[in-house]
Amino acid sequence: MRSPRRRRVVAGLLLAPALTGCFASGGDSPGGDSADGSRLRVALAFPPAENFSPYGADATLLSRLGVTEGLTKLDANGAAAPALAESWTRENDRNWLFTLREATFQDGTDVTPDAVAAALTHATEAEPVTAALSGITLTAKKSGDNQVRVTTEDPDPALPLRLSSPGLAILSEKAYGKDRPTPVGTATGPFEITKANGTTAATLDRFDDYWGGRAQASGIDARFTADGTARTNALRTDQIDIAEAVPVAQASTLDKGTRHETATTRTTSLLLNTKSGAFKDPKLRAAAREAVDTSVLAKDVYEGYADPGVGIFGPAVTWAAGARSAMRVPPAEGWGRAEPTGRAKAADVDGTSVTVATYDNRPELPEVAQVLQQQLQKAGFKVKLEVREYSRLESDVLAGKFDAFVGARNSLLDTGDPVSILASDFTCDGSYNLALLCDKKVDQAVAEAEKESDTDERRQAAMNAEAAVLGTDATVPLVHQRVITGVGTSVKGVILDPYERALVGTGTRR
Repeated sequence: MRSPRRRRVVAGLLLAPALTGCFASGGDSPGGDSADGSRLRVALAFPPAENFSPYGADATLLSRLGVTEGLTKLDANGAAAPALAESWTRENDRNWLFTLREATFQDGTDVTPDAVAAALTHATEAEPVTAALSGITLTAKKSGDNQVRVTTEDPDPALPLRLSSPGLAILSEKAYGKDRPTPVGTATGPFEITKANGTTAATLDRFDDYWGGRAQASGIDARFTADGTARTNALRTDQIDIAEAVPVAQASTLDKGTRHETATTRTTSLLLNTKSGAFKDPKLRAAAREAVDTSVLAKDVYEGYADPGVGIFGPAVTWAAGARSAMRVPPAEGWGRAEPTGRAKAADVDGTSVTVATYDNRPELPEVAQVLQQQLQKAGFKVKLEVREYSRLESDVLAGKFDAFVGARNSLLDTGDPVSILASDFTCDGSYNLALLCDKKVDQAVAEAEKESDTDERRQAAMNAEAAVLGTDATVPLVHQRVITGVGTSVKGVILDPYERALVGTGTRR
């Protein structure tokens, strides 16, 4: 039987103004019937950019705070694991059948096949489409009392991975109105948003009917603090318990017991606008790529908390080294470099003016941009920098208003599938194509990879597609990051997730 539905005090909230690894042991363990625990004070680097809609950058924010869930999730090895779906089977090339567990939305209604099918259908209709569904057409329908059948237009062997995306969170019917969906009181995770103060703070309470057991913390007081130094100082002075993305320059100011380093699948890259401006010319893109010295960035800017960039997929993606070895790519410092194909010959720069944009939510990025400015100027470019908060920058980058963009992207964040991120970020129809790349060879290589259902062959095809992308010089991988999380000594069970999807779980407490 399903859990008794409880009355939820959410009406007032819904009438409120629009919401202006290694995994640490115990972090995601069931909370059970623990006594009321203390509230957690968490400082996050990125404010909500889209009123907490799961269809954009806020999706990860929601999953990191334990608010939302999908049908599946990623395990520590990057494989699909049960979440709201307790199991699934592939009926044929295009149909998958997911069996739901007994669970309850935060508004007290049951998680039913109809509700799940409706949530997935809404996601397919979002504009722009969420990154996990870039290039994918699917339908979801109820099947029996506790199953949902998901049908894709084309065979999609990575569907269980895709459905783990934070952008495909399952919300109750009340979440969907005329505007973007709201997770306030409509999600399924162990914590629910009860109050939001614009883009500066949010209050979350424990969701006592969570299917995985009560969380050990009674709630979360979240701050959105773009200033990394301010986040670190707040931790050091005991104003908060957890600080995400501690700046490298601040790492040494934290005691060893509060400083936690995690290798991630995040790569910092220089993305060049291939549609308009100076870098529409592939020869100038080649000149920019040749001007960049990634080892300087890893050593001087990241102070050793990063590895020099060698591909879209970095060393935390363990299978990538094996794939590169299979391609007979000579290893470099223990693991192979991506071997791009068809690169243009660098042109004479001759004083070409370019504008490079970046954001300061990740404090190293402005410094990276400054070093790149010096390196590009040494090669003959005239370089202007533009630094903003990310929420005030993304739309202009997608509109092609800058010549180049320095950004940090977790390559396996959206789906865990390497092919999917190549499709969303570097194909003509990609929904997060910041380089505005549209190249037939790249599209063909990605399309060939999408056909592979065998895991090893799919990864190998992804490496071939990566080589095609790098051959255009639309992106220059700069460094592969290790993130630093500040955790108070009294706090246990923080989830140090290489995919950066989770931070607070049922077992996180102080």
